[in-house]
Amino acid sequence: MKALPEPVRLRSGDLAQVGLEGLRGRPLRAALSALGIAIGVAAMVGLVGISTVSKAGLMAEIQRLGTNMLTVTPGTSLTGQEARLPAQAEGMAARIPGVTGVSAVGAVTGASARRTDKIDSATTNGIAVQASRTNLLDALGGTVRTGTFLNPATSRYPAVVLGSVAAERLGVDRTGGHVYIAGRWFLVTGVLDTVKLAPEIDRSALIGWDYATTLGFNGYATTLYERSTDETVASVRDILGYTINPEHPEEIQISRPSDVLTAQAAANRAFNALFFALGGIALLAGGVGIANIMVISVLERRQEIGLRRSLGATRGQIRLQFLTESVTLSGLGGAAGVVIGLVVSLGYAVFRGFPLALPGQAITGGALAAILIGAVAGLYPARRAARLTPTEALATT
Repeated sequence: MKALPEPVRLRSGDLAQVGLEGLRGRPLRAALSALGIAIGVAAMVGLVGISTVSKAGLMAEIQRLGTNMLTVTPGTSLTGQEARLPAQAEGMAARIPGVTGVSAVGAVTGASARRTDKIDSATTNGIAVQASRTNLLDALGGTVRTGTFLNPATSRYPAVVLGSVAAERLGVDRTGGHVYIAGRWFLVTGVLDTVKLAPEIDRSALIGWDYATTLGFNGYATTLYERSTDETVASVRDILGYTINPEHPEEIQISRPSDVLTAQAAANRAFNALFFALGGIALLAGGVGIANIMVISVLERRQEIGLRRSLGATRGQIRLQFLTESVTLSGLGGAAGVVIGLVVSLGYAVFRGFPLALPGQAITGGALAAILIGAVAGLYPARRAARLTPTEALATT
């Protein structure tokens, strides 16, 4: 009795060709099946990519603005009364070793900024009138969108510089016009860009410190902006309150505006887990679709399976054939999803003017997840196909 011949081994190229044959025979079904995986991977890469780009833009903004600015405001006294910064607060802060610059603004109480004198004085539009030092922009790292900032000359006259939000609310987009403040007309000499580290300045109408005294300004700063070197910012923060007000340091509130931006970056990292979960849910839905399509494919191709089995194909080769189809299907969907996600995230970066940061973890994770889900989804249909005997498969009409 002759021994049965050894089954022919399928090389990798042959296996890929056989596996792809089923996809080429049903291109529309394959495309629709891969679409579910593509949507899941695109959601994962796109959402995480947008978060990564936003974080990169935020970190670049923090790097540009610096983390060495401290803001000093008055707190409350032990009796619950509103405290006041000492008159010599600026000079005292400037004496601290490591401090490179100090500036201040002071609220002009009772004053409101309006477009014309025909508007009710009670209508403030949320715009604060503040006296400003001429070196304010140096301390804030701010820029002027149009015009010029206050200088020693204009600060002695009725001139005003508007924050970005204040200018928008007053309908002012250029210099040379006038706004009505505390019963007087002020010439608009400048409009500021958005000040990231001091959003309160965006909603302010800034007038000269000297001229503000003619409007009843008491000369006391309500907010102090201090810059120090990167190496000394922590030590300056520790002693700033004691230096400004040695008798009542507890009445001094000190904050670091860049901490808010850093917290936003940390929040972006926290949302990445949520975005991965959302993409994972879509991937699972795509995997179920692939499993369903592969089961139908096995039922439709029973005669093909029987013919291959009768020609000597082993159960393992049949199993690998259908598993290859499933993994290839999900891999193609994953590749399409990665491309779509990258286009979305890079398009968002260009639109917002952020650095082009690629979501490496999302790209790798999405591609691997797609392949893994394809393998899992194809496992049952592949085993089902391999269990068919040649007679069972060829008997199907």
